[in-house]
Amino acid sequence: MTTMTNPGEVLERLAHWQRGLRAQFPIIANNPGLAYLDSAATTQKPAAVLDAVTEYLTTGNANAGRGSYPWGTATAARIEAARDRVRKALGDSGGDSSVEFVGGTSDGLRAVARDWLAGLLADGDEIIVPFGDHESNLRPWLEVRDDLAREGIRVTVRPMPVDADSGDYDHRALPSIVTDRTRFVAVTHVHHVFGVDMNVHRVRAAVGPDVPICLDAAQSVGHRPVSVADLDVDFVVFSGHKMLALPGVGAVWARNRRGPRFALRGWAGTPNTAGIVSLAAAFDWLDTAGLAEVRTWTTALSARLTNGLARFDGVRVLGCQNSLTADSPVQRREGIVTFRHARVRSDDLGFVLADEGIMVRADSHCQAGRGSDDHAVRVSAHVYNTPEEIDRVLEVVRRCEGMAS
Repeated sequence: MTTMTNPGEVLERLAHWQRGLRAQFPIIANNPGLAYLDSAATTQKPAAVLDAVTEYLTTGNANAGRGSYPWGTATAARIEAARDRVRKALGDSGGDSSVEFVGGTSDGLRAVARDWLAGLLADGDEIIVPFGDHESNLRPWLEVRDDLAREGIRVTVRPMPVDADSGDYDHRALPSIVTDRTRFVAVTHVHHVFGVDMNVHRVRAAVGPDVPICLDAAQSVGHRPVSVADLDVDFVVFSGHKMLALPGVGAVWARNRRGPRFALRGWAGTPNTAGIVSLAAAFDWLDTAGLAEVRTWTTALSARLTNGLARFDGVRVLGCQNSLTADSPVQRREGIVTFRHARVRSDDLGFVLADEGIMVRADSHCQAGRGSDDHAVRVSAHVYNTPEEIDRVLEVVRRCEGMAS
């Protein structure tokens, strides 16, 4: 949980540190008039990541495991080292865990569903999954249910209960839907629309010690410290492109203590070696930058934004309302703030922001159970963003507020 009673002091204290990091992003440095605030969709890449990929592609690019020559064996060694790099980044101190590289979070969650969960379930079993998170953390589990139904195996999918006031998982109601046939639970670490930590540690306490839990960590890995030692989950799935690495790569970390050992089924083919190299380099860069400070910075930016939005009568920030006061003792938004204006269409506001050189997400948030008419603007920050960019967003909203009144 992150509290943020005075975001201005935090931003001032870390300003010099942040300027040094911001300068390491070529696309940001080359476009000083633009404000990129869509990092929940995809992040920009620091020079160290781009240099690592270029170095690999220009000095030792080869197909891993397909030849005994030095480039091939070195590439294979890079991939194995990257698996260990993922374990280190997740605070995995050892044991029987495994790491599989996939195309991204959506691909990884579908792999857990298809290659692991489907073989675990029997007729009459039950699973609990979120119906209000990202579509990628709902559809794979429904697909497994439907595929098994065609084989005559009936699996019940129960919606994860949600607290209506906070938007958080309702850990108090959860035990009432856990039965002796509950075989699996899927959760999200940081919500991609509401921007809050979903307190998954409470889920483990609610479901008991034996049920496997799969964590969608697309909005937490690379944005804040993530420790599998603290989170007693069985899978952690994330995307490289959301954590400063290249698109087209992600990872599934599996604990391999509850249920069968996880492995990708079928012929894997050639891995995305450049993407895997970028993933390891991004973790190295984030370690040097300091992930705890990255989280503090982006949370302070979010607090600055929510504090500013609170001045406008027509604006409502989505998610828990109890965390939006300047002196809130509870968690603040973790780099993601999504809001709606009562009198200004979100797509119109998105176009106005774009005309001002401010890039945000307007509508189409891929939230399960929500239609295209559920309009909202999402502002999502990373370490390369500044307080001045947040103030530019607020100024546009202020002008729109005046025109709409």
